[in-house]
Amino acid sequence: MPTHLSLDEHLTALRRGGVVLRDAAARAGLEAPVPTCPAWDVRTLVIHQGMVHRWARANLRRERSDTTSHWRADAEAAPDLLEWFSDGLAALLETIDATPDDAKALVFLNDAPPPRRFWARRQAHETTIHGADAVAAALGRWPTAGDLSIDPEVAADGVDELLCGFITRGKGKLRPTEPLTVVVTTDDTGHAWTMRLDDGSLTTVVGAPAQPDATMSGTAAQLYLGLWNRGDEITVKGRDDLMALWREQVRVRWGG
Repeated sequence: MPTHLSLDEHLTALRRGGVVLRDAAARAGLEAPVPTCPAWDVRTLVIHQGMVHRWARANLRRERSDTTSHWRADAEAAPDLLEWFSDGLAALLETIDATPDDAKALVFLNDAPPPRRFWARRQAHETTIHGADAVAAALGRWPTAGDLSIDPEVAADGVDELLCGFITRGKGKLRPTEPLTVVVTTDDTGHAWTMRLDDGSLTTVVGAPAQPDATMSGTAAQLYLGLWNRGDEITVKGRDDLMALWREQVRVRWGG
């Protein structure tokens, strides 16, 4: 799961995702529902992302990271929840900047990069996707790629992390009733991935075979949002039920 982005590019995406999330949360209001996460309101979204930032920082610092009740209490007691969110993001960015390249810390995805790079990448995408949730709350609907202006290379990197790192492990992955080869291709950045599903196993490789069973395509940002179940602009060919299966079966939860 190597990334073609630099550390600085991931940190830029992380900062931008935080700005998008905070600004959209302020526009929507903390009581607004989040269409892309139906069980949440904006307050829940902001507290969740703020706790994840603190969890990531604790992991990089090799501190105890099982203190979610403490972080939640801090969030609920904060006089300004959005300022509490920004403080946590700033602390995470400072920690990533100060962490040596050879530091030892928890990583949890397949073929993950070293911890400093792993957490910069992981939190860049975590924050960008939850920024899309905040935008959805402000809009009152699922966002389009055009609503968010996500950098195409960042989006392609996020697709790569999801397809190569997340869904090849754990329970939250596609489980068709018969063997299936699916190619995912970006229309704008030249990236392609092949998912092969057989007997309950799922593997992803970079590149595309000549004759897959189905294809999923769109701009990198459309694929990024759609595969993270935040958008509905993916074009599917060869399997009419593929997106329905994806929505039903692919789930990513905190901690992997």
